[in-house]
Amino acid sequence: MSLKELEKWRRKIDELDRQLLKVLNERASVVRKIAEIKGRTGAPGFDPSREKMVVEKLKKLNEGPLEAREIELVMETIFRIYRSYSGPFTIAYLGPPGTFTHQAARKRFGERDAYVPCKTIGHVFQEVEKGHADFGVVPVENSNEGVVTHTLDMFLESELVVNSEILLEIHHCLLSRVSKLSAVKKIYSHPQALGQCRQWLEEHLPRAEQVETESTIQAVQQAKRFPASAAIAPQTAASIYDLEILADNIEDYRENITRFLVIGRSFAQPSGHDKTSVLFSIKDRVGALHDMLVPFKKHQINLTRIESRPTRRKAWEYVFFVDFYGHQEEEKVKQALEELSAQCVYLRVLGSYPAG
Repeated sequence: MSLKELEKWRRKIDELDRQLLKVLNERASVVRKIAEIKGRTGAPGFDPSREKMVVEKLKKLNEGPLEAREIELVMETIFRIYRSYSGPFTIAYLGPPGTFTHQAARKRFGERDAYVPCKTIGHVFQEVEKGHADFGVVPVENSNEGVVTHTLDMFLESELVVNSEILLEIHHCLLSRVSKLSAVKKIYSHPQALGQCRQWLEEHLPRAEQVETESTIQAVQQAKRFPASAAIAPQTAASIYDLEILADNIEDYRENITRFLVIGRSFAQPSGHDKTSVLFSIKDRVGALHDMLVPFKKHQINLTRIESRPTRRKAWEYVFFVDFYGHQEEEKVKQALEELSAQCVYLRVLGSYPAG
C-alpha cells in the first residue's frame, strides 16, 4: 500500500469517527430524555434487562468483522458511560477501594456514580436496606474456590433481591515493598486469594507464613506497613498503594472467574436470557431433596448451582440455594416454582436477572 492509499483510508476513518461521535452524542441526548421520563414515572433508573436485550439484538444483527464478544465489550462501555444519566447512583461494595468487588462494581455502573466501600458483606446489605445506597455489589462464588457463604447467609436475614450478576476474570499479583521474591517472609491476603494461588505459593514461597485478612486491600495495607512481607492482590492496587509487583498472574488456574451479585430493592424484568435464584427449606423426611428437584427436571429447567446452608435456628436444619436458567415470569418456571412451593416449608425467589 502506498502512502497515498494509506492517507485515503485514514481520511475514511476520520469521517467514520465524526459520524460515530455524532451518533454517540445523539444517543446521549435520547438517554437523557428517557432518564427524565423515568424520573417522572418512577421507573427504575438501572435496567439490566433492557441492556441485555439491546446487546443480544445487536449480536443477531451483526454481520462482522466484529465478533459477538467485541460487540458486548463496546456496548458495556457505552452503557457504563450513559448509565449515569439515569442517576447518579450510590453503590455500596465490599471495600476498600481497589478490591475485585470494587472493579466489578465499576464494570457494571457508571463513572459518575458514587462508590461506598464497606468493611463487610453485611455492611453492604445494611447500606442498601437503610437507603444509604441504591445498589450493593457482593461476591457470591469463585470458579475455583466455590461459594462465598457469608453472602448466602445474608439472604436469610435480608429482604433485598438480586438485580443482576457480574462475571469478572480474576488475576492475582504479589505486591511488596521489597524488590526480591527471596526477601518475602510473610504473605497477607484474603482466604479466597490464598486458596486460588496455593500451588504457586508452594512452589515459589513454601516457607513464607500466610496470614488471612478481611480483603486483598487490607492485605496490601499490611504489606506496606511491615517489612519482608507481601500481599496477594489486584494489579490495580500496586499503583494505588505504591508497591512493587514481584509477580503477576500467580493464580493456579487460568480460568479464574468470580461471580458478583448486584443487590437492590426491585426485581429485574425479563430479558430473554435470564437466570433465577431461589432459597427454600424442606421438611425433614426421606427423599425430600430429591422431590424438590423433580419439578425442575419435569419442566426441563437447567440448574446451574445448588448449595446448602445451616439455618442457625435449629441444629441440623438446612436451607438450599438454587440457581437455574429462566425468569420467574416464564410459564414453565412459574409451574415449577408452584410445584416446589407445595412441598417446601419455605420458598423465596431471591431474584430473576440477566445471565452474565
